[in-house]
Amino acid sequence: MKEYYDVAREKMKGFCRVCPQCNGKACVGQVPGMGGLGTGSSFAANVEALARYKFNMRLIHDVTAPDTSIDFLGQKLSMPVLAAPIGGVSFNMGGGISEEEYIDSVIGGCLAAGTLGCTGDGVPEWLHSAGFSAIEKNDGKGIPFIKPWENEELDQKIEKAVKSGTKIFGMDIDAAGLVTLRQMGRPVSPKTPEALKKIIDSTSMKFILKGVMTVDEAKMAAEIGVDAIVVSNHGGRVLDFAPGAADVLASIADAVKGKVTIIADGGVRSGGDVLKLLALGADAVMIGRPVSVAAVGGLQDGVQAYLEKIRGELIQTMVLTGTASAGNVSREILA
Repeated sequence: MKEYYDVAREKMKGFCRVCPQCNGKACVGQVPGMGGLGTGSSFAANVEALARYKFNMRLIHDVTAPDTSIDFLGQKLSMPVLAAPIGGVSFNMGGGISEEEYIDSVIGGCLAAGTLGCTGDGVPEWLHSAGFSAIEKNDGKGIPFIKPWENEELDQKIEKAVKSGTKIFGMDIDAAGLVTLRQMGRPVSPKTPEALKKIIDSTSMKFILKGVMTVDEAKMAAEIGVDAIVVSNHGGRVLDFAPGAADVLASIADAVKGKVTIIADGGVRSGGDVLKLLALGADAVMIGRPVSVAAVGGLQDGVQAYLEKIRGELIQTMVLTGTASAGNVSREILA
């Protein structure tokens, strides 16, 4: 990965330093860019929350070849890891590659690694168009995320999701306060349970709601028929002083596990971090910034190599904690 990181560091100069530890300290307040909003505390909270958890090492067992595969909303994945929906190469990542090259690399690299990539949404038009196009080119094997727009724009983008051939789409409701969209004069807004139910009932696609950080909203999401939630503070890019995803995940999982698929997102930097979130109750995990860096630095090969690295680390950590299956992870592996 070093070669890919070196290329990315040059192409993302001024937007991302490709730090040895991606913890938000060097890019505080850089939004647009790859940083966290304001003081950067919410970005840092994701990383710090995961770091507080330690593993119980166990080696008196027969787990030598753990199964990292999962069933995700009816699709078999090689690992419980998806690429988070991130876009805006020109204003967030330095423009070293085009939006089309970037999202094609994310979707293609994820598929090559046996999993799924998500696409972002936003302004200008070509940003989300590139995502829909990449999914369509790959026979619908990708997950488009649509921002919480108003009325006609929302309806039009749901129609585009259907046309792409995907079986799953999402809404990153945690983008409701995104600074970059306000600066472009395209505001987004929170949604009522009734508005979300209307979206769910309007299509046969599976629906993921991203940006659930409290037990009460997780319960509401399950009650109205959301297929999956993403426990996420939007990478610390929308609300300063939010808790890290790992800090709230266990309580959310205790409330809705089995009623809705739970995805966790924020601060994941290793296969060990993936296993920590699974132990806290997630069914799958999203990784954002590191996948973007891999795409800018190595295109599809970079994304595939990065995901295979994560899977290798996940396998090692599963062996060292006696975890046989990624679909059945005990909270007892955490110290």
